[in-house]
Amino acid sequence: MPSKVSRSATLLVVCAAHFLMPFMMSAVSVALPAIGREFSATALQLGLIETTYVLSASIFLLAMGRLGDIHGRRRVFQYGIVVFTLAGGTISLAWSIEALLALRFLQGLGGAMVMATTLAMLTSVFPANERGKALGIATATVYAGISCGPFLGGLLVTELGWRWIFYLCVPLGIATFLVTWARLHDDWADARGEPFDWRGSLIYAGALLLLIGGAAHLDRGPWAWMAAAGGVAGLGLFLAVEARTPYPILSIALLRDNRVFALSNLAALFNYAATFGVTFFLSLYLQYVKGLSAREAGTVLIIQPVVQTLLSPWCGRLADRYPAARVATFGMALCAVGLAVAATLSAATPLPVVMAMLALLGTGFALFSSPNASVIMGSVAPRHLGVASGLNSSMRTLGMMTSMSIITVIFSMLMAGHPVTVATLPQFLLSMRTALLVFCALCGIGITCSAGRLKSPGKVS
Repeated sequence: MPSKVSRSATLLVVCAAHFLMPFMMSAVSVALPAIGREFSATALQLGLIETTYVLSASIFLLAMGRLGDIHGRRRVFQYGIVVFTLAGGTISLAWSIEALLALRFLQGLGGAMVMATTLAMLTSVFPANERGKALGIATATVYAGISCGPFLGGLLVTELGWRWIFYLCVPLGIATFLVTWARLHDDWADARGEPFDWRGSLIYAGALLLLIGGAAHLDRGPWAWMAAAGGVAGLGLFLAVEARTPYPILSIALLRDNRVFALSNLAALFNYAATFGVTFFLSLYLQYVKGLSAREAGTVLIIQPVVQTLLSPWCGRLADRYPAARVATFGMALCAVGLAVAATLSAATPLPVVMAMLALLGTGFALFSSPNASVIMGSVAPRHLGVASGLNSSMRTLGMMTSMSIITVIFSMLMAGHPVTVATLPQFLLSMRTALLVFCALCGIGITCSAGRLKSPGKVS
């Protein structure tokens, strides 16, 4: 049964967190050159500023979802806001690049505590017939954060310096904490009293450390491939151990016996793997091939998240009126069409075609994201809501890493280590088309997974 706690207060704090996390991610990316100049950081160290956060969040998402089920989702969420805010505030005082990286890892832990519990909190307070609307609004704030990050981040870096991005984290985090403390009093601990699976958590963390660390450096040599392979093997070990653990952080029985839950998470994994790398390619395409400035390219690229922000609440309500799995499957089909169009881009492609393609991708992803999350959260018992929320977020981060790993491999094969220049534009366009065709194929697999749950017995909430 949904909790009697204030729905509006719960939605408010979840939306605030959903805005803050992606805003910080996208704003920090704009600040990397300024950070590099101040600390004389290498290109590898600048890359680690983003990778360290993603790695930390990925490692802890499942564990924090399970801890929320046991000790209370509001409690884990509230502590996560504290950790994220304190880490962000301390980064604003960073004295070296090494200290900044360590604090980013800590901030990723706080981010995992927050993102592993938000969907579970909403599902706990909103009834099934209003769940899609709430998830749609929450999803819209994610894309609002992504959209605002580059603009506001660039403004802050230009006018006040990169440290102000992290200063901004403090008042937003404090406001979210205070509303949570004052208005949310239910802990939603449906698995209270059950033991925590430390062994499974450590195996999962080690496997992801190897997998993400190796995948991020596949162009660096055999050691990276061996690390990534070790990570895959570690995940296999993790699944084997969890299958024999009475109270695992990830219930294998849930994946094995709940067809809707398993296929919905696979659909999310393939969707993120297929779509995340598009912005990376189009940013290079617009600047190197079409000759746009960085500011002009950013203005074009913002079309996709803006469309997603505007349409996500409506798509959430659509999932309340019609079977959410069907809405999500249609959305992924639109994503596949958008990727197919993107794979045809050339130097002669008119800019309005690129803009229309981005709008199509934004529409498809809006139709997929919150309805698919609604299916996932509605397919499990209350005691598994934290695990479901954590796994859904894990599918997002693993999909993103998969997308970038595919790009790394294709670049190493077709660009042969050369930078993107006027002389290498043909090789770059070939790399982009090849990757986008691979993404299109991944989206096709995701559509198959998404459609497969339509045949499952029973109603999909």
